[in-house]
Amino acid sequence: MPRVFSRARRVAEQMQKEIAVLLQREFKDPRVGLVTVSGVDLSGDLMYAKVFVTFLGVDDTHVNEAVKVLNGASGFFRTMIGSRMKLRAVPHISFHYDSTLVSGMKLSGLISETIRRDQKLNEEHSGE
Repeated sequence: MPRVFSRARRVAEQMQKEIAVLLQREFKDPRVGLVTVSGVDLSGDLMYAKVFVTFLGVDDTHVNEAVKVLNGASGFFRTMIGSRMKLRAVPHISFHYDSTLVSGMKLSGLISETIRRDQKLNEEHSGE
């Protein structure tokens, strides 16, 4: 039976925490803005890490530029992860935009608007 919490999963969770702290405290680039780490997908051999990030309050053109900036600084993150985490080999890091938060907020807004319209129609019909 496979272990529920594999080493790759534990390392990915720790990397997510460390990168989030680095983005908040160490990485100062105004082109990136407010960024959060939504997840890390680590390969089974611990050699490649996909870091999924979301940006708050920005448009698509800014998102693409910010992801390029983060990918350009992947060496910095790799060096810092290597010094903070005791790993035999530090994974190659690539950043990817995670649009699920934005999509979820849009869907939530649509649902709220539909509920409001439904309530308004019910009030109009019950008043007749």
